[in-house]
Amino acid sequence: MGPRTAAVLVFGSSAAVLVVEIVALRLLAPYLGLTLETSTVVIGIALAAIAAGSWLGGRFADQLDPRRLIGPSLGVSGVVVALTPAALRTTAEWAPGLLLLTAMLTILVPGGLLSAVTPFVTKLRLTSLAETGTVVGRLSGVGTLGAIVGTVLTGFVLVARLPVSGILIGLGSMLVVGAALFEWRTRGWRGTSALALAVVAGGLATLVAPGGCDTETRYHCARVVADPDRSGGRTLVLDGVRHSYVDVDDPTHLEFAYVRAIAAVVDAAFPAREPLAAHHVGGGGLTFPRYLAATRPGTHSLVSEIDGGVVAIDRDDLGLKAQDGIDVRVEDGRLGLRRLDAASRDLVVGDAFGGVSVPWHLTTAEAMAEVRRVLDEDGVYVANLIDHGALAFARAEVATLSATFEHVAVVGEPADIGLDPTATSRGGNLIVLASDRKVDLRAAQEGLDARRTGWKIATGDDLTSWVGDARQLTDDRAPVDQLLQPYKPTER
Repeated sequence: MGPRTAAVLVFGSSAAVLVVEIVALRLLAPYLGLTLETSTVVIGIALAAIAAGSWLGGRFADQLDPRRLIGPSLGVSGVVVALTPAALRTTAEWAPGLLLLTAMLTILVPGGLLSAVTPFVTKLRLTSLAETGTVVGRLSGVGTLGAIVGTVLTGFVLVARLPVSGILIGLGSMLVVGAALFEWRTRGWRGTSALALAVVAGGLATLVAPGGCDTETRYHCARVVADPDRSGGRTLVLDGVRHSYVDVDDPTHLEFAYVRAIAAVVDAAFPAREPLAAHHVGGGGLTFPRYLAATRPGTHSLVSEIDGGVVAIDRDDLGLKAQDGIDVRVEDGRLGLRRLDAASRDLVVGDAFGGVSVPWHLTTAEAMAEVRRVLDEDGVYVANLIDHGALAFARAEVATLSATFEHVAVVGEPADIGLDPTATSRGGNLIVLASDRKVDLRAAQEGLDARRTGWKIATGDDLTSWVGDARQLTDDRAPVDQLLQPYKPTER
């Protein structure tokens, strides 16, 4: 085998393994959540595939003619890769208990077969023991370079421009074509037609498989669902989670209880109809910025939303207009805070979620110090939290805020915040309020009652007892994904 052919095979197969790994995370996010655990599982499976493929590929290369193994490895991998979107989405809808097993197979099979290509090629390139180090080192370097290119290309180019199903079907097709070319040059193999038909079948199956998206953004599988009971009602669904409800005709209509709770707290904290300088960490459907624009004319809301695709949906499908007094920046929330001047905001609202949890770097004492820096002396921070079970994450976040701000309160179902010990805590949304000034909590409670949330406010000794011995979150220690109790969400 010539050096160029060897380099192309090793480079391409190594790149393909990383493309499959990264795109698998996107496919699984709507069903397993975009969490540290999900990423760890996918990465672990991919590494296991690489290890198994390299080991077994080396053994088979010594026992059989490697030239006869390369084409089938590429071709079968291509078929499995092309079938992956349909297989995962169908399994998630009809047999969710088998989803993890299906995910393992769709990563292990192509990952193992593609990783076996390197020892096959290495065997064919070794013509003398005197050049063993040179051949092995060169091909190892080429493989690593291919993995880097596959990672960068997927993360920065492919996912931003193509649906994940299109990426995998395209990759599968390329692998089958590669197998056909290699076999044609070496043995004139004609079996590629069956593999090509399997790739076409995978593409057709993806079109009818459940779980598709209206739009695949850089970070989410997104859909907009119309409300049959309200002509202007729209629900933004990201990765299977109802993130935002927007009434395009009436921005004062707040469907979700947690948004009504935020409105009650903010309306109690500031005089009615007073315009505010607000910053929102996380945008989604921009429900609350629209509410502020409608109820407090002259308000300027600056929003940090990391997903440009979601911002496009806001404009194209959810009726966002340039004159709404809402300025959206496509940026990370923590970096967005750093760009703001000190004491420049009356209100900061935290409502950013990656999957089903707040991104950890937005929860720490250092992040809260940034929030406090941008608020003026009477400024208020309001954040949406989600937790279940023992509410360990929520307690830790409140402990963090209590060390940063002078006055902190938590709003939620009485059973969840320790105000009704006779009821069982169900968990869900909690609203945390933090400021260096006292907020009229009696007015806030009246607002909660008027909006029929059924929620109460915990502060003082009640809050201290509820927080207990929870530790603060810091940039050096923020195990948010481990503290958070997993659940199957219906709304944020």
